[in-house]
Amino acid sequence: MTTLADRPHTALLVIDVQNGVVAHAHDRDRVVANIVTLVDRARAAGVAVVWVQHRSDDLPTGSQPWEYVPELVRGDAEPLVHKAYGDSFEDTDLEQVLAERGIGRLVVAGAQTDACIRSTLHGAITRGYDATLVADAHTTEDLSDYGAPPPDQVIAHTNLYWGEHSAPGRTAGTVDTAAVDFAVPARA
Repeated sequence: MTTLADRPHTALLVIDVQNGVVAHAHDRDRVVANIVTLVDRARAAGVAVVWVQHRSDDLPTGSQPWEYVPELVRGDAEPLVHKAYGDSFEDTDLEQVLAERGIGRLVVAGAQTDACIRSTLHGAITRGYDATLVADAHTTEDLSDYGAPPPDQVIAHTNLYWGEHSAPGRTAGTVDTAAVDFAVPARA
């Protein structure tokens, strides 16, 4: 369990499912549908849904590429964290948002697998959080022209190594959307 004191709650962390991020993402529609399912299930279970939104030169604040995809609608009371770095904790108020809600366990979904998802997972575990990656609810675009493996291999590799990840006093792992149980920590 988390190494963070008095943090018994779980949050679904939805990272960067923005028009400009997932427009050309691998298996975009299926992944977004899985994230919609997770959001609905988290809300029904009374679990916090925390949204993370990236900004950059390619994703200027307020632009259409910066906006979340239309299939995902943030609730008015659900926190929105703005970021400019891969790790959703870096130079943001994410830690404060989670601390205020007593959250010590994160269920992570979104984009891009090989950047913001990986960075945030590692950022979470090093900060003491339990961090479960939803194996069929993250994606990335094809960066093979730049030397990266094809996106399906990037996703599979991330699921493989995060499923085996561990740290003292913390849990990591992967789980498919259908098996997510917001009440108990998932194991690989």
